[in-house]
Amino acid sequence: MTDSAEAQAPILAAGGIVVRAGSKPRVAIVRLRRDKAWVLPKGKLNRGERALVAAKREVLEETGHEVSTYEFLGSMSYPVDERIKIVQFWHMRAVGGPVRELTRDVKAVKWLPLKKAIDTLSRAHEKVFLANVGPVVVKAAKQAVRNKVAKPPIRNSRKRQARRTPVVPALHLISRNDAKTGGNSFVRAVGGWIERIMTQPSIRRMG
Repeated sequence: MTDSAEAQAPILAAGGIVVRAGSKPRVAIVRLRRDKAWVLPKGKLNRGERALVAAKREVLEETGHEVSTYEFLGSMSYPVDERIKIVQFWHMRAVGGPVRELTRDVKAVKWLPLKKAIDTLSRAHEKVFLANVGPVVVKAAKQAVRNKVAKPPIRNSRKRQARRTPVVPALHLISRNDAKTGGNSFVRAVGGWIERIMTQPSIRRMG
């Protein structure tokens, strides 16, 4: 990729809507040290890294918890320094207690009821995304406790995956600032990159 093409390419990131299962599930949000914003756990992909691998790594680094990974929930995109940032999210559940310290960029992690988590998030587009996918994720966590058997994580066989019903249809949220992104041109650019991302093998297998 040339320098000019790389400068125009979107920033790719991944993360999780992470819950602690129970009769009253809690959703993880983290506070950034840099600007003190409360955000969903996520981060940029390393070069050559698959989105799902990056999502689990970032969640571990930012929440301190290992997770079981379930359905792909969707993505969001928004402008960052005249580039497009695209973040893919998976449904995750914390396994046990914390196993490591938080990464230096994160000051704190909170586990909150869904409504409180939405209210506490600092960024409007993350509030909207969590409000859309959160209720079904929380419902699934409650159901898992009632069944006393957690759903199989996505690493299991394709045959078992085929029998599962997705937690929620994949959602894409576009957050844009027309003055900075040029309105429709931004949407068209996002659409092209989203199409490329959604045809990746790791996403197709989960459809």
